[in-house]
Amino acid sequence: MGAQRGVGLIVSIAALLVVCAASVLIGSKGLSWDELIHALTSRTGTATDQIIWDLRVPRTAVGIIVGAALGAAGALIQALTRNPLGDPGILGVNAGASLFVLLGVVVFGTATAAGYMWFAFLGAFVATAAVYLIGVIGARGVDHVRMTIAGVALGAVLVGIGSTITLLNPAAFKLMRGWEAGSFVERGADVYLPVLGFVVVGLVLAIALAHPLNALGLGDDLALALGAGVPATRSLTILAITLLAGGATAIAGPIAFVGLMVPHVARWIVGPDQRWIIPFSIVLAPTLLLVADIVGRVVLAPSEVPVGIVTAFIGAPVLIALVRRARVSAL
Repeated sequence: MGAQRGVGLIVSIAALLVVCAASVLIGSKGLSWDELIHALTSRTGTATDQIIWDLRVPRTAVGIIVGAALGAAGALIQALTRNPLGDPGILGVNAGASLFVLLGVVVFGTATAAGYMWFAFLGAFVATAAVYLIGVIGARGVDHVRMTIAGVALGAVLVGIGSTITLLNPAAFKLMRGWEAGSFVERGADVYLPVLGFVVVGLVLAIALAHPLNALGLGDDLALALGAGVPATRSLTILAITLLAGGATAIAGPIAFVGLMVPHVARWIVGPDQRWIIPFSIVLAPTLLLVADIVGRVVLAPSEVPVGIVTAFIGAPVLIALVRRARVSAL
Protein backbone atom coordinates (compact mmCIF):
# COMPACT_ATOMS: atom_id res chain seq x y z
CA MET A 1 0.00 0.00 0.00
CA GLY A 2 2.85 2.37 0.85
CA ALA A 3 4.48 1.68 -2.52
CA GLN A 4 1.22 2.46 -4.33
CA ARG A 5 0.88 5.73 -2.42
CA GLY A 6 4.48 6.59 -3.28
CA VAL A 7 3.84 5.96 -6.95
CA GLY A 8 0.68 8.05 -6.73
CA LEU A 9 2.64 10.93 -5.20
CA ILE A 10 5.26 10.71 -7.97
CA VAL A 11 2.51 10.75 -10.61
CA SER A 12 0.94 13.78 -8.89
CA ILE A 13 4.28 15.61 -8.92
CA ALA A 14 4.71 14.78 -12.62
CA ALA A 15 1.22 16.15 -13.32
CA LEU A 16 2.12 19.34 -11.44
CA LEU A 17 5.25 19.76 -13.59
CA VAL A 18 3.19 19.34 -16.76
CA VAL A 19 0.70 21.94 -15.56
CA CYS A 20 3.58 24.29 -14.67
CA ALA A 21 4.86 24.01 -18.25
CA ALA A 22 1.34 24.66 -19.55
CA SER A 23 1.08 27.70 -17.27
CA VAL A 24 4.17 29.17 -18.91
CA LEU A 25 3.11 28.30 -22.47
CA ILE A 26 -0.59 29.21 -22.44
CA GLY A 27 -1.99 32.73 -22.26
CA SER A 28 -3.21 35.59 -24.39
CA LYS A 29 -0.08 34.94 -26.47
CA GLY A 30 0.57 31.25 -26.95
CA LEU A 31 4.18 30.06 -26.88
CA SER A 32 5.85 26.99 -28.34
CA TRP A 33 8.09 24.46 -26.63
CA ASP A 34 11.03 25.71 -28.71
CA GLU A 35 10.47 29.27 -27.47
CA LEU A 36 10.24 28.04 -23.88
CA ILE A 37 13.43 25.98 -24.12
CA HIS A 38 15.26 28.86 -25.79
CA ALA A 39 14.18 31.29 -23.06
CA LEU A 40 15.19 28.90 -20.29
CA THR A 41 18.60 28.10 -21.78
CA SER A 42 19.67 31.42 -23.30
CA ARG A 43 18.03 34.57 -22.04
CA THR A 44 18.57 37.24 -24.71
CA GLY A 45 16.04 39.91 -23.76
CA THR A 46 13.56 39.29 -26.57
CA ALA A 47 9.84 39.96 -26.16
CA THR A 48 9.24 36.23 -25.67
CA ASP A 49 11.89 36.10 -22.94
CA GLN A 50 10.21 39.00 -21.18
CA ILE A 51 6.82 37.30 -21.33
CA ILE A 52 8.24 34.11 -19.88
CA TRP A 53 10.57 35.52 -17.21
CA ASP A 54 8.70 38.67 -16.20
CA LEU A 55 5.11 37.40 -16.40
CA ARG A 56 4.60 33.66 -16.77
CA VAL A 57 7.32 32.23 -14.52
CA PRO A 58 6.53 34.51 -11.52
CA ARG A 59 2.83 33.79 -11.99
CA THR A 60 3.48 30.06 -12.01
CA ALA A 61 5.64 30.37 -8.90
CA VAL A 62 2.82 32.20 -7.13
CA GLY A 63 0.40 29.42 -8.09
CA ILE A 64 2.72 26.79 -6.62
CA ILE A 65 3.33 28.68 -3.38
CA VAL A 66 -0.28 29.72 -2.78
CA GLY A 67 -1.65 26.33 -3.80
CA ALA A 68 0.70 24.40 -1.52
CA ALA A 69 -0.13 26.73 1.37
CA LEU A 70 -3.91 26.46 0.91
CA GLY A 71 -3.84 22.69 0.40
CA ALA A 72 -1.80 22.11 3.55
CA ALA A 73 -3.89 24.60 5.56
CA GLY A 74 -7.11 22.85 4.54
CA ALA A 75 -5.72 19.44 5.45
CA LEU A 76 -4.57 20.73 8.85
CA ILE A 77 -7.90 22.37 9.62
CA GLN A 78 -9.84 19.22 8.74
CA ALA A 79 -7.48 17.07 10.82
CA LEU A 80 -7.52 19.42 13.82
CA THR A 81 -11.27 19.95 13.93
CA ARG A 82 -12.33 16.53 12.58
CA ASN A 83 -14.61 18.56 10.35
CA PRO A 84 -15.02 17.57 6.68
CA LEU A 85 -16.11 21.15 5.94
CA GLY A 86 -12.93 22.60 7.40
CA ASP A 87 -11.37 25.16 5.07
CA PRO A 88 -9.65 28.54 5.46
CA GLY A 89 -12.54 30.11 3.56
CA ILE A 90 -15.49 28.45 5.28
CA LEU A 91 -14.05 28.84 8.79
CA GLY A 92 -13.40 32.56 8.30
CA VAL A 93 -9.58 32.36 8.28
CA ASN A 94 -9.25 33.99 4.86
CA ALA A 95 -11.78 36.63 5.83
CA GLY A 96 -9.82 37.46 8.98
CA ALA A 97 -6.57 37.76 7.05
CA SER A 98 -8.26 39.89 4.37
CA LEU A 99 -9.83 42.29 6.87
CA PHE A 100 -6.57 42.82 8.72
CA VAL A 101 -4.71 43.42 5.45
CA LEU A 102 -7.36 46.00 4.53
CA LEU A 103 -6.93 47.68 7.91
CA GLY A 104 -3.18 47.72 7.37
CA VAL A 105 -3.64 49.41 4.00
CA VAL A 106 -6.29 51.93 5.11
CA VAL A 107 -5.14 52.76 8.64
CA PHE A 108 -1.38 52.34 8.44
CA GLY A 109 -0.80 53.02 4.76
CA THR A 110 0.89 49.67 4.11
CA ALA A 111 1.23 49.04 0.39
CA THR A 112 3.72 46.18 0.04
CA ALA A 113 3.53 42.47 0.76
CA ALA A 114 6.45 42.76 3.18
CA GLY A 115 4.37 45.19 5.21
CA TYR A 116 0.86 43.82 5.11
CA MET A 117 1.83 40.14 5.48
CA TRP A 118 2.04 40.74 9.23
CA PHE A 119 -1.55 41.92 9.21
CA ALA A 120 -2.52 38.83 7.22
CA PHE A 121 -0.85 36.55 9.77
CA LEU A 122 -2.52 38.36 12.67
CA GLY A 123 -5.95 38.21 11.05
CA ALA A 124 -5.58 34.52 10.21
CA PHE A 125 -4.52 33.74 13.78
CA VAL A 126 -7.37 35.72 15.35
CA ALA A 127 -9.98 34.04 13.14
CA THR A 128 -8.55 30.53 13.61
CA ALA A 129 -8.27 30.89 17.37
CA ALA A 130 -11.73 32.43 17.71
CA VAL A 131 -13.50 29.73 15.69
CA TYR A 132 -11.62 26.93 17.43
CA LEU A 133 -12.38 28.30 20.89
CA ILE A 134 -16.06 28.67 20.02
CA GLY A 135 -16.06 25.04 18.94
CA VAL A 136 -14.53 23.69 22.16
CA ILE A 137 -15.76 25.97 24.96
CA GLY A 138 -18.61 24.34 26.83
CA ALA A 139 -18.47 21.20 24.70
CA ARG A 140 -17.01 17.77 25.37
CA GLY A 141 -14.39 17.72 22.68
CA VAL A 142 -14.72 19.64 19.44
CA ASP A 143 -18.26 20.53 18.32
CA HIS A 144 -17.97 20.38 14.52
CA VAL A 145 -21.39 21.84 13.80
CA ARG A 146 -20.88 24.76 16.17
CA MET A 147 -17.44 25.42 14.71
CA THR A 148 -18.73 25.44 11.14
CA ILE A 149 -21.59 27.77 12.00
CA ALA A 150 -19.22 30.03 13.94
CA GLY A 151 -16.78 30.11 11.02
CA VAL A 152 -19.45 30.97 8.47
CA ALA A 153 -20.93 33.64 10.73
CA LEU A 154 -17.56 35.14 11.62
CA GLY A 155 -16.50 35.13 7.97
CA ALA A 156 -19.72 36.91 6.95
CA VAL A 157 -19.23 39.56 9.63
CA LEU A 158 -15.60 40.16 8.68
CA VAL A 159 -16.43 40.34 4.97
CA GLY A 160 -19.22 42.82 5.75
CA ILE A 161 -16.87 45.01 7.76
CA GLY A 162 -14.28 44.89 5.00
CA SER A 163 -16.85 45.76 2.33
CA THR A 164 -18.07 48.72 4.37
CA ILE A 165 -14.52 50.04 4.76
CA THR A 166 -13.76 49.77 1.05
CA LEU A 167 -17.05 51.41 0.03
CA LEU A 168 -16.37 54.33 2.36
CA ASN A 169 -12.80 54.66 1.09
CA PRO A 170 -12.63 54.88 -2.74
CA ALA A 171 -8.83 54.73 -2.78
CA ALA A 172 -8.83 51.52 -0.75
CA PHE A 173 -11.57 50.08 -2.97
CA LYS A 174 -9.50 50.72 -6.09
CA LEU A 175 -6.38 49.24 -4.52
CA MET A 176 -8.04 46.14 -3.05
CA ARG A 177 -10.58 45.36 -5.81
CA GLY A 178 -8.40 42.96 -7.78
CA TRP A 179 -6.66 41.56 -4.70
CA GLU A 180 -9.92 40.65 -2.94
CA ALA A 181 -11.06 38.59 -5.93
CA GLY A 182 -8.05 36.30 -5.54
CA SER A 183 -5.69 36.90 -8.43
CA PHE A 184 -2.17 36.07 -9.65
CA VAL A 185 -1.91 39.18 -11.83
CA GLU A 186 1.12 41.39 -11.07
CA ARG A 187 2.31 39.12 -8.26
CA GLY A 188 6.03 39.12 -8.88
CA ALA A 189 9.01 38.21 -6.73
CA ASP A 190 8.62 41.46 -4.76
CA VAL A 191 5.26 40.11 -3.53
CA TYR A 192 5.93 36.44 -2.87
CA LEU A 193 9.56 36.44 -1.70
CA PRO A 194 8.88 38.31 1.59
CA VAL A 195 6.22 35.73 2.45
CA LEU A 196 7.91 32.61 1.07
CA GLY A 197 9.98 31.83 4.17
CA PHE A 198 6.90 31.84 6.42
CA VAL A 199 5.02 29.57 4.03
CA VAL A 200 7.95 27.13 3.94
CA VAL A 201 8.01 27.04 7.76
CA GLY A 202 4.27 26.37 7.72
CA LEU A 203 4.70 23.51 5.24
CA VAL A 204 7.50 21.94 7.29
CA LEU A 205 5.33 22.19 10.41
CA ALA A 206 2.40 20.63 8.55
CA ILE A 207 4.45 17.61 7.50
CA ALA A 208 5.97 17.25 10.98
CA LEU A 209 2.51 17.35 12.58
CA ALA A 210 1.07 14.58 10.42
CA HIS A 211 1.81 11.75 12.87
CA PRO A 212 0.60 13.61 16.01
CA LEU A 213 -2.58 14.59 14.17
CA ASN A 214 -3.20 10.91 13.36
CA ALA A 215 -2.98 10.18 17.09
CA LEU A 216 -5.18 13.18 17.92
CA GLY A 217 -7.86 11.82 15.62
CA LEU A 218 -8.22 8.81 17.92
CA GLY A 219 -9.25 11.02 20.84
CA ASP A 220 -7.35 12.98 23.46
CA ASP A 221 -7.00 10.12 25.95
CA LEU A 222 -5.66 7.65 23.41
CA ALA A 223 -3.42 10.31 21.88
CA LEU A 224 -1.87 10.96 25.30
CA ALA A 225 -1.42 7.21 25.80
CA LEU A 226 0.42 7.05 22.47
CA GLY A 227 2.77 9.81 23.61
CA ALA A 228 1.35 12.68 21.54
CA GLY A 229 1.45 16.09 23.20
CA VAL A 230 -2.14 17.17 22.69
CA PRO A 231 -1.85 20.87 23.70
CA ALA A 232 1.44 21.26 21.80
CA THR A 233 0.00 19.57 18.70
CA ARG A 234 -3.04 21.85 18.68
CA SER A 235 -0.98 24.99 19.29
CA LEU A 236 1.53 24.15 16.55
CA THR A 237 -1.28 23.26 14.15
CA ILE A 238 -2.92 26.65 14.71
CA LEU A 239 0.48 28.29 14.16
CA ALA A 240 0.98 26.38 10.90
CA ILE A 241 -2.54 27.28 9.70
CA THR A 242 -1.83 30.92 10.51
CA LEU A 243 1.41 30.94 8.52
CA LEU A 244 -0.08 29.08 5.55
CA ALA A 245 -3.46 30.77 5.23
CA GLY A 246 -2.08 34.18 6.15
CA GLY A 247 0.82 33.84 3.72
CA ALA A 248 -1.38 32.69 0.85
CA THR A 249 -3.82 35.54 1.45
CA ALA A 250 -1.02 38.09 1.65
CA ILE A 251 0.27 36.99 -1.75
CA ALA A 252 -2.87 36.42 -3.82
CA GLY A 253 -5.84 37.58 -1.77
CA PRO A 254 -8.58 35.35 -0.37
CA ILE A 255 -8.97 32.20 -2.49
CA ALA A 256 -11.64 29.95 -1.04
CA PHE A 257 -12.60 26.35 -1.73
CA VAL A 258 -9.16 24.96 -2.59
CA GLY A 259 -8.39 23.96 0.99
CA LEU A 260 -11.82 22.37 1.30
CA MET A 261 -11.78 20.21 -1.82
CA VAL A 262 -8.17 19.08 -2.23
CA PRO A 263 -7.82 17.22 1.12
CA HIS A 264 -10.98 15.29 0.20
CA VAL A 265 -9.36 14.27 -3.07
CA ALA A 266 -6.19 13.26 -1.23
CA ARG A 267 -8.21 11.28 1.32
CA TRP A 268 -9.98 9.49 -1.51
CA ILE A 269 -6.61 8.48 -2.98
CA VAL A 270 -4.66 7.51 0.15
CA GLY A 271 -7.20 6.99 2.94
CA PRO A 272 -7.29 8.72 6.35
CA ASP A 273 -3.54 8.79 7.07
CA GLN A 274 -2.38 12.40 7.51
CA ARG A 275 1.19 11.38 6.70
CA TRP A 276 0.00 10.96 3.11
CA ILE A 277 -2.94 13.37 2.99
CA ILE A 278 -0.79 16.42 3.75
CA PRO A 279 1.93 15.73 1.11
CA PHE A 280 -0.71 14.92 -1.51
CA SER A 281 -2.60 18.11 -0.64
CA ILE A 282 0.62 20.13 -0.99
CA VAL A 283 1.07 18.76 -4.54
CA LEU A 284 -2.54 18.57 -5.75
CA ALA A 285 -3.63 22.06 -4.66
CA PRO A 286 -1.08 23.92 -6.84
CA THR A 287 -2.12 21.74 -9.77
CA LEU A 288 -5.75 22.77 -9.28
CA LEU A 289 -4.86 26.45 -8.87
CA LEU A 290 -2.65 26.56 -11.95
CA VAL A 291 -5.30 24.83 -14.06
CA ALA A 292 -7.84 27.37 -12.79
CA ASP A 293 -5.44 30.21 -13.63
CA ILE A 294 -4.93 28.87 -17.16
CA VAL A 295 -8.69 28.62 -17.67
CA GLY A 296 -9.10 32.16 -16.36
CA ARG A 297 -6.60 33.46 -18.92
CA VAL A 298 -8.19 31.89 -21.99
CA VAL A 299 -11.92 31.69 -21.30
CA LEU A 300 -12.50 35.41 -21.92
CA ALA A 301 -9.24 36.27 -23.70
CA PRO A 302 -7.79 38.86 -23.94
CA SER A 303 -9.48 39.68 -20.63
CA GLU A 304 -8.94 37.47 -17.57
CA VAL A 305 -11.11 35.92 -14.89
CA PRO A 306 -9.49 35.96 -11.42
CA VAL A 307 -8.34 32.54 -10.27
CA GLY A 308 -10.40 32.80 -7.10
CA ILE A 309 -13.59 32.87 -9.18
CA VAL A 310 -12.54 30.04 -11.48
CA THR A 311 -11.72 27.67 -8.61
CA ALA A 312 -15.31 27.79 -7.42
CA PHE A 313 -16.63 26.80 -10.86
CA ILE A 314 -14.07 24.02 -11.24
CA GLY A 315 -14.23 22.68 -7.72
CA ALA A 316 -17.91 22.71 -6.81
CA PRO A 317 -19.05 19.84 -9.06
CA VAL A 318 -16.00 17.79 -8.14
CA LEU A 319 -16.59 18.27 -4.41
CA ILE A 320 -20.27 17.34 -4.72
CA ALA A 321 -19.27 14.09 -6.42
CA LEU A 322 -16.53 13.33 -3.92
CA VAL A 323 -18.43 13.91 -0.68
CA ARG A 324 -21.04 11.41 -1.81
CA ARG A 325 -18.41 8.72 -1.36
CA ALA A 326 -18.38 7.40 2.19
CA ARG A 327 -14.64 6.79 2.09
CA VAL A 328 -13.91 10.39 1.16
CA SER A 329 -16.33 11.96 3.58
CA ALA A 330 -15.12 9.97 6.56
CA LEU A 331 -12.39 11.54 8.71
